[in-house]
Amino acid sequence: MYLRQLIVAIALATLAPLAASADELSEARIKELVLETIRENPEIVMEAVAILEQRQAQAQARDQVQVLETQRELIERDPNAPVLGNPEGDVTVVEFFDYNCPYCRRVKPEVRALIDEDPNIRLVYREWPILGEGSVFAAKAALAARKQGKYEEFHWAMMGLQGRAEEASVLRVAEEIGLDLDQLRTDMQAPEVEEHIATSMQLTQALGFNGTPSFVIGDALVPGFVEKARLAEFVDAARENDQ
Repeated sequence: MYLRQLIVAIALATLAPLAASADELSEARIKELVLETIRENPEIVMEAVAILEQRQAQAQARDQVQVLETQRELIERDPNAPVLGNPEGDVTVVEFFDYNCPYCRRVKPEVRALIDEDPNIRLVYREWPILGEGSVFAAKAALAARKQGKYEEFHWAMMGLQGRAEEASVLRVAEEIGLDLDQLRTDMQAPEVEEHIATSMQLTQALGFNGTPSFVIGDALVPGFVEKARLAEFVDAARENDQ
């Protein structure tokens, strides 16, 4: 509806020289003239779409800034989110990911290199299982592994998994790194596991993310695969902004 109104507005602006005022024309005649104008100037439709996309992007950017301002503590300091790297680091990198996302697996060595080379990074992981039931099972297992002190070991092992993360493959990895499977299954049902995933869903929707991996680094929202050097640039910018 809004796009139609925008097209009509552009068409009427094009028609302005033909009439002293749109009020002098009947509604039927206005519609007829608009259609004629669009037929003769089809680029009007593309212009309207471009204007609409620009307005939507501006509105989304404003919303994202507001979310970062109001939800910063939850995004960066949620006590229910695993933290790797330096828990006392001066810059926080938040990654939303899915164990079945091939780009998340590709970015694994980039992220590891980043925190290995910069000892002042807090790496916050947000499980965001959006690629099927296997992803949900894997996310719950990873979060449950915290109770046995093996989240980080399990996470890196899962990111190196060949093939899809499904119940059987997840449990195989869990057993290989020495997790107690009975305890793991019990801990997967803990309310904090469901809460973490629900919070990830809420945050990604508010931030406008639509795929994994997605990063929050300072005031920057960084969707998709990013090489280590580019990640480091975002970290440097965040560090400068905090000074």
